[in-house]
Amino acid sequence: MPELPEVETVRRGLVPVIQDQTIQHVQVNRPNLRWPFPKDMVKRLSQQTITMLRRRSKYLLADLSSGETLLIHLGMSGRILISGDPMGTFVTNHPSKQKHDHVVLDFSNGARLTYNDPRRFGMMDMFETVKESKNKYLHNIGPEPLGNEFDATYFADVAKSRKSSIKNVLLDQRIVAGLGNIYVCESLYRTGISPKKKACDLSKERLSKLVPHIRKVLEEAITAGGSSLRDFRQADGEFGYFQHSFAVYGREGQPCPTSDCDSEITRVVQSGRSSFYCPKCQK
Repeated sequence: MPELPEVETVRRGLVPVIQDQTIQHVQVNRPNLRWPFPKDMVKRLSQQTITMLRRRSKYLLADLSSGETLLIHLGMSGRILISGDPMGTFVTNHPSKQKHDHVVLDFSNGARLTYNDPRRFGMMDMFETVKESKNKYLHNIGPEPLGNEFDATYFADVAKSRKSSIKNVLLDQRIVAGLGNIYVCESLYRTGISPKKKACDLSKERLSKLVPHIRKVLEEAITAGGSSLRDFRQADGEFGYFQHSFAVYGREGQPCPTSDCDSEITRVVQSGRSSFYCPKCQK
């Protein structure tokens, strides 16, 4: 599933092409993705201008001139691709329709946005922009890890009372938004903390040191265009490249990249998810 860097990469690719542009034609090719599309979605999107394209956690949010917001979640295999961009950034010609092209938006500048999702685990929702805090998908999400609210004091105070593993605490979207398995594993490695360690057993100093490492990993991943493991691509169709920088994720049995370490990367399963770490460097 795309994590924060992948969604932010898509957002940054879309902004110069579709922000401030009007949706002239909407095509919806099926009644649902993971759940049914919003009622009258075609009518509610048609002839509306995207005034702002934002990201909250792993969701894309397109604010519309009507006062509503279109929420998009890519799910496991969802992709958003742009074609016909007059700026010359993307492929000029619109590609032929593909089997899993479920939603197509044509814009006033000639650009086309296509939402493609083979497994249909993605979803879309629409709500009044002023009621965002009450939206069922957004109302319980914690602070953004790249924002000012997520700092060392906040995280140490929240985590010190949690008896679950630090890995599961970081994956809890109520505590911090948008983190997923890949970037939690990488952040814990850089901080030297075992994913199995209980959050409450970590000192305030060690908890505080996690925050800058989380920020750094996310920033590096965004710069690299995210991580392409299976289905993820950027808005221009290109793959992300951060997977080539993984220190531990997916490297079970391989040597630890720390120069003076003779251990191998180990995989354990926590709450149904694989955690990768170095048992010697991470305590």
